[in-house]
Amino acid sequence: MRKIKTLKKNYEFKKVLTKGKFYQGKIITAYVIKNSIEENVIGIGVSKKVGKAVKRNRAKRLIRESYRLLKNDLKKGYSFVFIWNKNVDIKSNNYFSVSKDMKNILEKAKVL
Repeated sequence: MRKIKTLKKNYEFKKVLTKGKFYQGKIITAYVIKNSIEENVIGIGVSKKVGKAVKRNRAKRLIRESYRLLKNDLKKGYSFVFIWNKNVDIKSNNYFSVSKDMKNILEKAKVL
């Protein structure tokens, strides 16, 4: 199983958040920027206002799985940061709604 490349350092997140293009969905927000490597890299952010660790980890898993199934259809060479909207309840959303929202955002960004 191949791992998804992720942003790990604070300066990597800051670069995408400050210089990247912003796309708003109902459940998640995405920042997209072209990177210098020939691979896609993602970062996931979930605020503490969403809930305790169990809820935040569930949100991250939903985003990661949605991305994993779409990554083969994406253009190469982009960095993404996906942020869960704090006003959205995790219990009322499932994988299908997150996946649909992510697909719409990536189509708006013209990387899908």
